[in-house]
Amino acid sequence: MIHTAKYGTKNIDFLLFRSIRKSLTIEVHPDLTVKILAPINTAVEEIEKRVIKRGAWIIKQQRYFESFLPRTPQREYISGETHLYLGRRYLLKIAREEKNEVKLKDGCLKVSIGKDDINTTARNVLAGWYKSRSEKILAKHLLQNLKSFQKYNVSEPPLLIKRMKNRWGSKTPSGKIVLNPELIKAPVKCIEYVIIHELCHFVHPQHNKLFYQLQEKMMPDWKRWKDRLESIMS
Repeated sequence: MIHTAKYGTKNIDFLLFRSIRKSLTIEVHPDLTVKILAPINTAVEEIEKRVIKRGAWIIKQQRYFESFLPRTPQREYISGETHLYLGRRYLLKIAREEKNEVKLKDGCLKVSIGKDDINTTARNVLAGWYKSRSEKILAKHLLQNLKSFQKYNVSEPPLLIKRMKNRWGSKTPSGKIVLNPELIKAPVKCIEYVIIHELCHFVHPQHNKLFYQLQEKMMPDWKRWKDRLESIMS
């Protein structure tokens, strides 16, 4: 059941779960949901007071997760547009050639569509190219950054490339790392920031002080690349 607590001018919606436990826990999840784990006999009024007391922290966490929202503008896939690849903008050129392919050359992203392929669009060809590049490059940087986590006994996690509405990456309860293929459009350092963030969750699952201390250790300038990711993809 969804409950609501009034914090200033904002309403904080939260899901309430009761169980046999001694303390109350507040969790903010990447999908922006707030979950309260409370002892069975705790009054709803008391829970709402606790939510309001932690209101500033809850809103801060939600805004943090919102920063992972991919915001690449809609494209029409016509010659003359610019498209991102690893942080650089390339001029799109579309031509009819012998086969479907994509080439990067002289600052241009050349999309060729087979002369006899009347059902294929530039969007489809480019999407396929982005997918193959993201699978290769994101896997490569996951393995590279994993080396720094060996001292914490973090083994290679399964990688899933999946388009997500609200985030750039996540770690699943089963131990997979999920990365948004849109990351292929961001600078390499931004990609590494997201990967390091998710790898830190294997050591410290929650976004607590220890988590951020480890992230700072692994990537001292992570805030710079987080901001860069937000700005270049907006």
